[in-house]
Amino acid sequence: MVEAVVTGDPQAVKRVVLVRARAEVVSVRGRRVGVRVPVLLIAADRRWLGMVPSQRVRFMARLTPPRGAELLAATAIVRGPPIVLGPPSALQRGAEKVRASLRRAVERLPKDQRGVLPGMVVGDTSQLDPRLAEEFRTAGLSHLLVVSGANLAIVIGGVLWACRWLGFGRRLAPLAAGLAVAAFVVVARPEPSVLRATVMGVIGLLAMLTGRRRQGLPALCAAVLFLVLIDPSLARSYGFALSVLATAGLLILAPMWRERLRRRMPAFAAEALAVAGAAEVAVAPVLVMLSGEVGLVSIVANLLAAPAVAPATLLGVIGGVTAPFALPVARVVVWPAGLAVGWIVWVARTASGLPYAVVPWPGGALGAMTLIVGGCCAVIVLRWRRVRMIGGAAMAGVLVAVVGLRVFAPGWPPPGWFFVACDVGQGDGLVLAAGPGQAVVVDAGPDPALMDACLTRLRVRDVPLLVFSHPHADHVDGAAGVRHGRTVGTVVTTPRTSGRETRFVSGLIMRVAAAGQRWTVGDLTLEVLGPMTDGPRLLFNDDGTTVNNASVVMVARRPGFSVLLPGDVETEAQRALAASVPHVQVLKVPHHGSRSQDPAFLAAAHASISIVSVGRDNDYGHPAPSTIALLQKLGTHVYRTDQSGDLAVTRTAGGLAVVPHHT
Repeated sequence: MVEAVVTGDPQAVKRVVLVRARAEVVSVRGRRVGVRVPVLLIAADRRWLGMVPSQRVRFMARLTPPRGAELLAATAIVRGPPIVLGPPSALQRGAEKVRASLRRAVERLPKDQRGVLPGMVVGDTSQLDPRLAEEFRTAGLSHLLVVSGANLAIVIGGVLWACRWLGFGRRLAPLAAGLAVAAFVVVARPEPSVLRATVMGVIGLLAMLTGRRRQGLPALCAAVLFLVLIDPSLARSYGFALSVLATAGLLILAPMWRERLRRRMPAFAAEALAVAGAAEVAVAPVLVMLSGEVGLVSIVANLLAAPAVAPATLLGVIGGVTAPFALPVARVVVWPAGLAVGWIVWVARTASGLPYAVVPWPGGALGAMTLIVGGCCAVIVLRWRRVRMIGGAAMAGVLVAVVGLRVFAPGWPPPGWFFVACDVGQGDGLVLAAGPGQAVVVDAGPDPALMDACLTRLRVRDVPLLVFSHPHADHVDGAAGVRHGRTVGTVVTTPRTSGRETRFVSGLIMRVAAAGQRWTVGDLTLEVLGPMTDGPRLLFNDDGTTVNNASVVMVARRPGFSVLLPGDVETEAQRALAASVPHVQVLKVPHHGSRSQDPAFLAAAHASISIVSVGRDNDYGHPAPSTIALLQKLGTHVYRTDQSGDLAVTRTAGGLAVVPHHT
């Protein structure tokens, strides 16, 4: 039994709720131990979403060591709902009232606008579409969805302007701005970026009160030291590092670049370009280290979005303050804010959809160092005219080559494709072509947005057959993505299913697979090899191996193509089915290439191509080196979605070929 105080807003992530809390009492076998340590709660009960920071709760949990570099005492796997021991503090009740009122004020706006505006104003992304959040990230605009120094600067500027208009003196205006900052931080929650921005704002206000000139860089250094001393965990927070680096870029690089650009363009354009470029350059090494990608459109996207940020933020803040007292007035106020947000959403969507919006780059420390070295080389090239001309010629040649490849190379999907393993992360999302705009889908991955995006790229509009090999989240939770904007016919499940997948396919025809059964769609035939129907039905608490071994195992054939789709069957089920496995051209490697493989099962397929559907940097160690070595020993060519993205199997003059596609 654990007693804790909630310290952050609950977040729904796929099938669980994540809650940050401070554990204060741990009871084990009747013994109570007082503690005061940060913990991360992982709960399946959706009632945890109603918790508010500062609430004291009691719950049953299994404590495990935390993963990653974050400073946590433990990760708590929570059983059941929270037992609330007390209400939130008065401040947090007020903050939650403002946040809830803002959500009500924007509820009549279009879906995208009502998801983004609360995020821009108070960091509330509870209504944000994950697909739109990914588009913001690709466009380099994700910083707009969290409260940062820019938000606070806009609020402070608005308050000071209002004070000047109302005739407040030099002493009263900073005090009013200080009160606004305090209220803003309470409502937005004291996240690392908010804390950094708050301390910077307070230092600036003190400078106004004392009449001394504000020194930006010393103020930033003071803010960093002050915050790290108060909360040492910020020293290991990437979000805090990104916030500080962006501010440092604005203080150090932007003024110098602005002066140089003013010689060649209007002052307002030089200011905007210098600010956007300085922030992007400063944070680029850390972003590359985290994501393994370099964004090529982020500066332009930020320039286009910048004019709408201040109106959206200020009007959103006014709407949030007004909503608790006059909701109809707040709805009128947030309407123009929604128009500004609509422009930002359009910029994010358009920029993220451009070719090469992001390009792959080595991740980790190596990627950061290579980017820094590349940047230094670029500075050297720009400093000398002759070297600049050579570099410009080389870049022009690269640009011509890239454009030529884009124009003359076949697009995606490759013509005449038979089969695609979608890059859905750690899971399976498999697509079999069945006619123009039509495909059979076997498993839907863990994320609806990723599955929907893959089917959209393949131009699939009709799914006459959707097969769930077994009811694990990484195979069924993306089902909403299959159904999004498409017609879905029959759903096929394992005969031993626990029924967990039924919540994703309400209203559809459901059938149970049986060994020897055949399904035909156009010229595509699917034959079921297993499992046998005489096994016991699955229970919700069955272990992973039991569920995996209940997978539907199928062979799909069409003229000139055949593939074995074994779900996640492990060694025991593979041994039972090895004698019935026919020769095929393509093997979808069972269970994401785990080490639980029967060599006889893999060898029986005689596949020349093996595809591993697996997530990058997954926690399971998939695919196992021993499995890759076994497949290579069998003489099959191995392809992996974590390394190559979507993988399409198509026919060429020389036989079957695998065409990768990075998203």
